[in-house]
Amino acid sequence: MSKPEIIVTDPLMPSVLDGLSEVFSTNLLWQASDPAKFLDNLAPAVRAIASGHATPIDKTLMDRLPRLEIISNFGVGYDNIDATYAASRKIVVTNTPDVLTEEVADTAIGLMIMTARELSAAERWLRAGNWQQSYPLTRGSLQNRTLGIYGLGRIGQAIARRASAMNMKINYHNRNPVSGSALNYCSSLEELAKESDILMCVAPGGPATHHTVNTRILQALGRDGIFINVGRGSVVDETALVSALQNNTIMAAGLDVFEKEPHVPDALLTMDHVVLLPHVASASVDTRNAMGQLQIDNLSQWFSGGSPITPVHETPWPPK
Repeated sequence: MSKPEIIVTDPLMPSVLDGLSEVFSTNLLWQASDPAKFLDNLAPAVRAIASGHATPIDKTLMDRLPRLEIISNFGVGYDNIDATYAASRKIVVTNTPDVLTEEVADTAIGLMIMTARELSAAERWLRAGNWQQSYPLTRGSLQNRTLGIYGLGRIGQAIARRASAMNMKINYHNRNPVSGSALNYCSSLEELAKESDILMCVAPGGPATHHTVNTRILQALGRDGIFINVGRGSVVDETALVSALQNNTIMAAGLDVFEKEPHVPDALLTMDHVVLLPHVASASVDTRNAMGQLQIDNLSQWFSGGSPITPVHETPWPPK
């Protein structure tokens, strides 16, 4: 029996590609010299896509593949996929939640500590041979501070558990209050920023959250405020953030994600009160292997006649 034909839109880890190739006939879109011809040739046979995050999977791409049934995404974020349109076509979209929750939460807390206590700047200062004199005292203590979490999903809740152990007060903002949560809910993002010393963004990307962290929100966070982002770069108006940091509208920022990755604005690279990471919140071998296996398992279970393991909310299974 021949293997099902799938398209792989983006470079994936070798172990993931090997795993996919064991079960499926993998066709690598990113290596195609003529992508349009590549898609046309495969259109009659392809029933699935395995995606990373680089290639937009929009109406145009989906419509080129009339037999498409499932899109299995590597990563919990899937704003590169038009899941609403996929739902209208009865195409299931899956992602890889849970397996990366704890790793990302660990990184978020680490990034918060690095930023508040200026640990990156202090290390650079030591490496430059400046320890003949004491490093300046930092203003960004975490003691008795309030953490505001924008996006209290799985990862946001894992961050809250860690912050609670640090004796931080915790506020959060979602579109709606989280059922059963004892944390303080703020009805607007601006209220969250005003009530918090540190604003932690864990919100997903997409049109609903695009540039929701803007000049008004950063002004509400204030001169002693710290902004951390481990969600999506598109949530932040990056120009407004640079201006807020340059003008001391906020104290500091710690960023793992950016608006136009891998581009990082030059202005951010020159600031000592900013900590920058290259989108590595889930980037451990164990976690990435688990994410890749879940991506494979979603496809394998679909083609074996079962249900997808982790469908996104726009394409629930069984369909509503």
